[in-house]
Amino acid sequence: MFEHAGLAFGLLGAGLAACLAGAGSGIGTGYAGQAGAGLVTEDPSKFGKVMILQVIPGTQGLYGLVVFFVAIMRMGILNGGGLPDMTIAQGLQYFAACLPIGIGGLVTAKYQGKVAAASVNLLAKNPDHWSKGMILCITVEFYAILSLLASMMMLLQM
Repeated sequence: MFEHAGLAFGLLGAGLAACLAGAGSGIGTGYAGQAGAGLVTEDPSKFGKVMILQVIPGTQGLYGLVVFFVAIMRMGILNGGGLPDMTIAQGLQYFAACLPIGIGGLVTAKYQGKVAAASVNLLAKNPDHWSKGMILCITVEFYAILSLLASMMMLLQM
């Protein structure tokens, strides 16, 4: 009955890493894109800088996808040998290892999107200082990277 329960927990963790971080990136890039669309309507020449600010909150989705692939590779899903045998404890270890980037990516991407939207306003009002807005966005990125590192360190020890 519980023959593949460990694998199910591991796959659930891997899926959450990708989905939660990806959802956060969708929200964050949406915030920045909404602000950017207003500015580009008024001044189309600022599209390149707006695009850079909008893309920044998207990195968490990439981090989640990296953790997803590392997790399923470590579980043996991609080796072509059928479903791997995994105890429930092992599956829960994979699940726990994937949570930092899943949760961290969701939260940091959302708030990074808000910072990016505010940075679009900075670009609109004072174009010479738009790089300061990028630096503010990168400050939030640091915590997404810490979440990625936590997940990767746990996965690579299994």
